Amino acid sequence: MGSFAGFTPETIDFLWGIRFQNNREWFQAHKQMYLQELYRPMQALAQEVLQPLARELDCVCKVSRIYKDARRKPERPYKESLWICLRRDAAWWGEEPSLFFELTPDASRCGFLLWGPKPAWMEGFRQTIAAHPAAFQALAAQVERDTGLAVTGDAYRRKKPCPDETLRPWWDLKNLWAYTERPIDESLFSPDLAGQVRTTLRALTPLFTFCQTIRPAD
Repeated sequence: MGSFAGFTPETIDFLWGIRFQNNREWFQAHKQMYLQELYRPMQALAQEVLQPLARELDCVCKVSRIYKDARRKPERPYKESLWICLRRDAAWWGEEPSLFFELTPDASRCGFLLWGPKPAWMEGFRQTIAAHPAAFQALAAQVERDTGLAVTGDAYRRKKPCPDETLRPWWDLKNLWAYTERPIDESLFSPDLAGQVRTTLRALTPLFTFCQTIRPAD
């Protein structure tokens, strides 16, 4: 596999195509376009950016499949995006902290994501930051200073009792993220994208490793 050379306008054309022609006939007719313009460049990006981090952090590097789970008989058989991520191996990716890059027809996303932690994990997170509030606040401030990204997530509608109101920005969350989203632009078509992704993800590794230390509450 060669080094990452950037995506191409054809990459985006394919993603728009799968959004509007999400069926097996269209995909089979454009499979080589998928492999050449999307899947293999994404593999090269993962090899260049995530594999070195995977060795450092003792994690696995994943490239997503474009095929949806056929066992669920989805109406639309293909995903409209492709992503790479770094995480611990798990039955379901959403329960593990991840560093990721994702490409959709109209945007790219890059950063940290913990999409679907169990409630017990989030309770363990709250207990941990309550025990060491200054340390977590310093970590969140470092992330924002180094990346421009806030540590945030989806919040419950009803606020939870909080022992320290300075922790309120994180106390009512049911998941966590710190990622950037930008519209499709020329930066995607340059080899320099790899360096941009690498810089962002490396700056987020303190948050990533912190979340790996959290133990679910009993």
